[in-house]
Amino acid sequence: MGIFDEIKNSFKSGNSLIKLIYINLAVFLTVKIISVFFFLASTSQTFTLVRWLAVPADLHNLLYRPWTIFTYMFLHEGFLHILFNMLWLYWFGQIFLRYFDDKKLLSVYLVGGLAGAALYILAFNIFPVFEQITPVSFALGASASVIAIVIATSVYAPNYKINLMFIGPVALKYIALVTIILDVLSVASSNAGGHIAHLGGALFGYLYIVQLKKGKNITRGFDRFMDKIFSIFKPRPKIKVTYKRPMTDMERDIEYNKAQAAKQEDIDKILDKIAKSGYNSLTKKEKEILFKNGK
Repeated sequence: MGIFDEIKNSFKSGNSLIKLIYINLAVFLTVKIISVFFFLASTSQTFTLVRWLAVPADLHNLLYRPWTIFTYMFLHEGFLHILFNMLWLYWFGQIFLRYFDDKKLLSVYLVGGLAGAALYILAFNIFPVFEQITPVSFALGASASVIAIVIATSVYAPNYKINLMFIGPVALKYIALVTIILDVLSVASSNAGGHIAHLGGALFGYLYIVQLKKGKNITRGFDRFMDKIFSIFKPRPKIKVTYKRPMTDMERDIEYNKAQAAKQEDIDKILDKIAKSGYNSLTKKEKEILFKNGK
């Protein structure tokens, strides 16, 4: 089996966490490879595929690229960017799946990403400080989706401890608290949009678990929508249609005579058994056959 077959089988048999990581890696490699080809083929224009997949802050640009609210959460430009996002996703995704199922992980990732995009767009169109850069600003990366999973896991199991290098065991609630504080303080940095998106994902992760503990799944409608989308791509079982011509009168007579002969053969065997061993030696089924035919 080749390496591509192994990857394909691993993707098919993997859970939602593995699939999300594979998709992120696939998008990263695809964009990088296409960018190389465009770089070699073009001398005057810069390749802008990233701009068509990243979510813009400007509402006019978003109107012409609505798909970006989904694609941005699978898009990374730098190697370290995707490396740390995938490590966080894997570590906290594993903990998340100890308490919840695959569907909930996927929902938190996707809706958390949407919440991050929504807060990012809202902030850049409300606060005057972003007015000058809004037309050229865009966001990308799985960070908002990952932070949603981190916060959801931390709120549900706040005292669950993981070992951090050079520090030792630390409860998830402290990791979540430090993460949020750093994002709030970093809003005034050069990557304000990214940190605002993180806070949007974190807010959703928190609300999701709070409502889930009350017995309310706030992603139920989204889950149904995604089920309909996925059902379109599911392979449908092939139905074999056979056509059988009607039997002639002669063929019907032959079939009838065969059935009668088989029935008579069974009766003869039962009668032979009675003659040798008596009626009480018959099984329940044999008695029923004899009774039906005797009538």
